[in-house]
Amino acid sequence: MRITDIDKNFDIVNESVNGLKYYKVPCEPFDIYGVFYEEESKRFVRMPSNIASEISSSVATLNTNTAGGRIRFSTNSERLSISVKYSSLTSVSHMSILGSSGFILLEERENKTVFVYSYMPNHYCNDKEETTENGYTVTKQINDGKLRNYILYFPNYNDVVELKIGLDESAIVGHGKKYSDKKPVLYYGSSITQGGCASRADNAYTALISKWTNVDFINYGFSGSAVAEIKMAEYLASIDCSVFVYDYDFNAPNPEFLEQTHLPFYRAYRAKRPDVPIVLISNPDTDENFMEAKERFKVIKKTYDTLIKEGDKNIYLINGKQLYGKYDRENCTVDGTHPNDLGFYKMAKRIMRTLGRLL
Repeated sequence: MRITDIDKNFDIVNESVNGLKYYKVPCEPFDIYGVFYEEESKRFVRMPSNIASEISSSVATLNTNTAGGRIRFSTNSERLSISVKYSSLTSVSHMSILGSSGFILLEERENKTVFVYSYMPNHYCNDKEETTENGYTVTKQINDGKLRNYILYFPNYNDVVELKIGLDESAIVGHGKKYSDKKPVLYYGSSITQGGCASRADNAYTALISKWTNVDFINYGFSGSAVAEIKMAEYLASIDCSVFVYDYDFNAPNPEFLEQTHLPFYRAYRAKRPDVPIVLISNPDTDENFMEAKERFKVIKKTYDTLIKEGDKNIYLINGKQLYGKYDRENCTVDGTHPNDLGFYKMAKRIMRTLGRLL
């Protein structure tokens, strides 16, 4: 019996088509971050499905959204093909299909990343070889034959049940650039944390900070569904991280609910992670709903003040009003709530002022 009959992750090459060798991910030498392939559910997920289901049905559904998923690898292949299948295609009225469901390929150089190509399931892409209702294959010329490092970002708002990466049959393929030896940054929050409504997955604030620091990250943003369940706090506390960004505010239905849940969630996490730096963030929606935003920030500030008085020296606070800065605030969202790329960039710059010191 072959090892590939026992563990399909060792079944590297699935097929060769038109001079391209297709690798079914997960497999060597492609390094996956932020998501993993779950054999039981036959798809990529962010946390084990059984745990997500115990938290809530909506978290279980959104757990299959691959927000924060990335693959790092190196190759000198002149062509790269993406063959992807979804269980269904996500449609978000105020978010592009590229932002919700597309893959983003970047080249990683020593001190910067360079955009290479967007792989997306829509008819405007002329490179598409095959399109079905729940999947597509796209092949693109990406290289001149030199060995380069790449990072491929998964969609923020779609599931992925199958992913194959096609490279020239004669191409070298190896592990990509490594993240720093620091533990990943862990994020928990709402649709904004998940990446809505960035035009590309790599433009979410979580991804931008990772680019700037070369530190891995884990995205547990759950659109409309981050309501500070204690079971979620306990699960997050099981993850070894360098910093925990507690971006919980927006999904609390009102300031009263936020006050009932914000500090208890923190205590449940801190009980198991006494030394991890924790960054509290209030939501950036302070212009349209300024009176409620003021009350919400009071709740989060109360958590901060309480813990400072108790001697917690590893807690930091960011007022959401600061996230978009003083100028061009009206240009930072698509709907008064969800950031566009400018909004995410400004958020990342402000949050980076705090995380930069901690990392």
